[in-house]
Formats: sequence, structure tokens, C-alpha cells
Amino acid sequence: MTTYRVLNEPLAFRMSQSDSTDDDRDLVRAGYRPLFRRGLGGFAAFAAGFSYLSILTGIVQNFHLGYREAGPAFFWTWPVVFAGQLCVALCFAELARRYPYCGGVYAWAGRVGAPSLGWLVGWIYLASLVVTLAAVALAWQVMLPALWPGFQVLDTPARNAALLGVVLIALSTFLNVRGTRLLARVMAAGVVVELIAAVALIALLCGHAVRGPGVVLEARASAPGGGLGPFLAAAVMAAYVMYGFDTAGSLAEETVDPRRRAPRAILQALLAAAALGALLLIGALTSAPDLTDPLLSDGAGGLPYLIKGVLGDALGTVFVAAAALAVFVCTLAVHALAARTLFAMARDGATPFAGRLSRVHPEHRTPHTAAAAVGVLGCALLAFNSGYEQLMTALVCVSIVWTNLAYLLTTGALLVERLRSGPTPDSFLGRCGTPVNALAVVWGAALVVNIGWPREQLYGPEWYQRYGAALYTGALLIAGAVVYRTVRRSA
Repeated sequence: MTTYRVLNEPLAFRMSQSDSTDDDRDLVRAGYRPLFRRGLGGFAAFAAGFSYLSILTGIVQNFHLGYREAGPAFFWTWPVVFAGQLCVALCFAELARRYPYCGGVYAWAGRVGAPSLGWLVGWIYLASLVVTLAAVALAWQVMLPALWPGFQVLDTPARNAALLGVVLIALSTFLNVRGTRLLARVMAAGVVVELIAAVALIALLCGHAVRGPGVVLEARASAPGGGLGPFLAAAVMAAYVMYGFDTAGSLAEETVDPRRRAPRAILQALLAAAALGALLLIGALTSAPDLTDPLLSDGAGGLPYLIKGVLGDALGTVFVAAAALAVFVCTLAVHALAARTLFAMARDGATPFAGRLSRVHPEHRTPHTAAAAVGVLGCALLAFNSGYEQLMTALVCVSIVWTNLAYLLTTGALLVERLRSGPTPDSFLGRCGTPVNALAVVWGAALVVNIGWPREQLYGPEWYQRYGAALYTGALLIAGAVVYRTVRRSA
């Protein structure tokens, strides 16, 4: 295995074993000074991952995408995507136990592969997180005006979405700067509310069922492309939801006993989201008054429209409000992961302005400068969305490609290490490690190709829109090469 080296040596330090706690000894051995306050328990770590996955955010926001492509049978893309992502999550659980460091996939890839690979993964993942932060913040436009018309402050939906998103990111920045304990309490409370709301919503929708669960076998006959094409396109909806489960691993330096709790939290978050999401989809499809209603396939309708149609305006509004709260908590989780990824890279001297971005607030013990920088970048993207909504929509799709590309590079490096070094005695996966890891790599490659496929309905009609995944990714890698050379020269 390639030994990971800290790029910014002045930031590293040596510390005797007696001066550190058991949880901090891994940091000391890696040359890092423990700066964060450990206070996150098992549920808080789970809440961080589940908040990111947030079915009441992802499914509510993107239900119409899957339904538009394949009709009710798009449900089957959910268990398929879950099975593939579970292989990835199992690999990440192993890495989280081996390397309990801040930064998640950035830290893991740099240690199972090479520091340069870690930098590339961190660069790609950080870009995807900033775009995801803006995309999640835009979801308030789907929900808040439905709760109260007064939230439609501006006449243009795109500009109003940007305004609401800026307010949301500003709140998220405040909480991410204020302290991890406060952030964890808010996320934990939000997750409890989301879990209760999700279970209640599933029960109510199933209680209003007008058809049996066999509806999930009904494919849309008029779906363009025929055959497998519509289902591959519909799988994008599930892929939009089932990622970010690695968040618990990125909070390892703030978690008590991270070698035990972070792997569990990664898997628990994905399993809980997958189970509740599947039940929610079944409840929605069995209770929909009219499966041919065009609003089910429209972003202006979708699942919020279905919920209100089934449960009535009053009760439906309660669940739309719960979804709005889930968006808020999801924003906190995405922001926290992005800030810690940026901080971890800066701590290694792997970013411009590393000295400032690697600072931790002496009182709140948070990466406050990195959190503020992420907030500014997210708001800048929201401003971009207000004038170039179609381009932003394409960029959001591409960001999912970037996330899974970062996952693929990490699991790929882990597989190469396995094949070179053989099975590890204390491996989290034991003898199943190599086949599970190989499946994760194959799945990751297939997912990247599928999401990045030049589909007009996702990216737009023009050639430069349809091939946005390749063009945006190329631009990101070119920009990354320039930044990397600059950072290496100044190191």
C-alpha cells in the first residue's frame, strides 16, 4: 500500500501516546493534531448519513423523473440501485474502520491508493458536493410556496428558488459554523421528525390504496426508447437519492469510537433510507387516484401533488411541511460533508489558501472558514441558476456523475490494493471482500455511464447540453490539473 504523506508538513505534528485519547491515536500516528471535539454518538452519526440520503427530500423532489420515464414499473429501479450502492457502502464501511479521519472518500482514496489519487477524488467530490448543496436548497421552491403563497416572493420561479435557497444556505452556514454539537442536535431532531413523518405517510397512503401492489409491474407503454431504455433513464431518480451515506465517515474525528460507530452508521443510513423509500413508492403508486394524470410526470406536480390529492389539502400540507424540514436537515448534512472535505484537503496543503481553510474555530471547534467558503460557493451557484436554469439543471445531473465517479475511484483503488496484497486478516468484509469490492467497481462504472448518458430529457435538446456530462467533467478535470500544479508548486 502506498504510504499517505501530509502535503503541508508544518501543519503536521508529533504527539506522545499518553497525550492523546484512544480515539485520537490514529490521528497522532498520521501526523494530525486533534482539533475537533468528540461528542457524536451512534445515533448522531446515523443521523448525519440519513439526513443526506433524506427520502423526503430526494423522492419528493424527483419522483416525477422516474415516473415520467417508465411509469409505475420504475419502482424496480429502486432495489436495483440499492443493491449496487450497498456494495459500495460495504467497501466504505471497511475504509471507515481502517481510516477514521475527516474527509471521507478523499482521505480513504489517498491511503489505499496514492496521495495524487486522493487529491483527484477530493477535487471531484468537493465539486459534486457544492453543486448538490445548491440543488438541495432549490428544493424549497417545490415545497414552501405549496405551504403558503407568501413564500413566492418573486414572480419568476427560478429567481424565487434562488432567493429561498440563499436563505437556506445562510442558515446552514450559521449552524455549521456554530458548533458540531448544535448541528448534530438539529440533524438528530430533524431525522426523528422525518422518520415519524415517513412512517405515518406510508401508512396513510397505503390506507388510501385504490389498487394492489401489482401496480409496480405496469410499465408505461408509450415510454420512448422501448425495452430497457426507459428503466435505465428512470434509475436516475434512485441514484439521485441513494448517495451521501459516507457522511458518517467524514465526521469520524468528531465521533466517539469512530472505528465501530462510523461503519455501522454508513450501513444503517443506507438500509433505513432504502427500506422506507421502497415503502413510500409503493404507497404512492397504490394510492394515486389517476395513474394517467400528466402532473405525476411533471416537476410542478409529482409526489407533493399526489400526496395532497390523496390526503387532502390540510393533511397533505402537514407532510409537505415535513418534507420542507427534511430539505433543511439534508442541506445541513451536505454542507457539513462539503466543509469537512474542503478542510481535510486544506489541512494536507492540497488547496489554495490552505492556511485559512484549515483553521478550526478555537471555541466552537468547527472548520468555520471552510464552512463559510462552501456556503459562498453554494450561493454563487444559486445566483447562476436564476439566469441559466437549464444549464444548472444539467449541472445537477452531472454532479451525480461526479459523486459516483469519486466513489468508483475509491472502490477501484481498494480493489487494486486487495489484489496486490491479498486478504487482510481483520477485514470488515472477510472473505467476501474481493467479490463485493469487484461488484462495487463494476456497479460504479455502470452507474457513471448510465447517469452521464446523453439523454435529451435530462440534459436538454442541444448537443452541448446532451453531452454535458462529458463536457462538464472534462472542464472540471482541466481546472483540477491547473489547481493541482499550482498547489504542488507552492507546497
